[in-house]
Amino acid sequence: MASLHYVLLFLALSASATSVSSHNITEMLAPFPEYSQFNSFLTQTKLADEINSRQTITILTLNNAAMSALTAKHPLSVIKAALSLLVLLDYFDSTNLHQISKGTTLCTTLYQTTGTASGNFGFVNITDLQGGKVGLGSAAPGSKLDSFYVKSVKQIPYNISVLEISGPIITPGLLTGTPPSASDVNITAALENAGCKTFAGLLQGSGVIKTYESAVEKGLTIFAPNDGAFKADGVPDLNKLTSAVVVSLLQFHAAPNYNPLGSLKISKDPIPTLATNGAGKFGLSATTAGNEVTLHTGVDSSRVANTIIDSQPLVIFSVDKVLLPVELFGKSSSPAAAPAFVSFPSPAPAPVRVSFPSPAPAPVYVSSPSPSASPTTTPSPTPVMVEAPSPLVASPPARSTKTPAGAPAGAPTVLENSTAGKGAALHVGYSSLFAFLVTATVLCSFLMD
Repeated sequence: MASLHYVLLFLALSASATSVSSHNITEMLAPFPEYSQFNSFLTQTKLADEINSRQTITILTLNNAAMSALTAKHPLSVIKAALSLLVLLDYFDSTNLHQISKGTTLCTTLYQTTGTASGNFGFVNITDLQGGKVGLGSAAPGSKLDSFYVKSVKQIPYNISVLEISGPIITPGLLTGTPPSASDVNITAALENAGCKTFAGLLQGSGVIKTYESAVEKGLTIFAPNDGAFKADGVPDLNKLTSAVVVSLLQFHAAPNYNPLGSLKISKDPIPTLATNGAGKFGLSATTAGNEVTLHTGVDSSRVANTIIDSQPLVIFSVDKVLLPVELFGKSSSPAAAPAFVSFPSPAPAPVRVSFPSPAPAPVYVSSPSPSASPTTTPSPTPVMVEAPSPLVASPPARSTKTPAGAPAGAPTVLENSTAGKGAALHVGYSSLFAFLVTATVLCSFLMD
């Protein structure tokens, strides 16, 4: 009973967690036209996917006027960095925003998790200025509180909160140090610096690097195995593979679109790769546990370890294992080719004769008093032998009583089998039925095994 109680409690908590984490930031902002530009850029930069994949989060939104000033002068990569600094990895609403312990706190932002923020430049300083005013600014030393809390927009308590602030939060180098565009990134150099030299060498040696570079402009996601992945058990000897197989394998490690980590976390559809040449062919699937994403190929699975580069429209991840497509290194996933038990029709079973030795029947002595005996004289009983029924007979056949010819009056009555022929036939019938049951049992046991 206690175990059942814990199971039910676990299911209830799981259902609660599922319902709590189900939010959609673009749908939450849709009824507010004053935030339409902010909402649009969350979708364009795919920050919306990252926001929707997290359970406890606060969005500091900007109205259209503030967004216009930001977007008019900067490329999409800079806009994404600036907006990711407005995504706090904690829950704040209008109440607890004015009840900050000691009046000030530093909060981690999504920008800090990208790995591109140096030091504590990815943190936001939130300070209660009293009188109902709350200031926000970069946590970098010497930064000012140059943005202020305006109003609460919408909340799902302790899950997601949307608050309007007066302007973007600017951390040093965020706007002036424009990161290089994706087309300027040296992919092989970035892979080598991240510990993926073997993979980079394969790309160059096979010429697949040119395929990668030509796909960057429209969006490219690379899953690069680290050097240790090529030494793991189960990885095929690449020197023994044909050039065509190596090319398909390398193309399988890249998707022809921009899929940052947040998008992978909420991905439910198959992920096509550069090797995909038809519906459902050379595709990947992704599952999420907490903040960890695992890729599945149909042959094996691999954890997405780190983000090497995230500069829209290019993102490069390092993975723990070489991704082996089922089309090259596994059996066909179609049900027809899957291992199955095949049954062949068998002929009707031949009768099985089973004989059991029965012991010799023990004599049974029955005393039958004579009805005409004198009350003062008790004659000595005459032993009468009665055959014990065979163990295979369900019930003894009917017996008839008969007085032996020439016996004196008062002699014991001998029980005699008056249906010997019928009893023998009945015995044969039961034996056949028993043999059939034994045969059926043996066949059933064989089929079940």
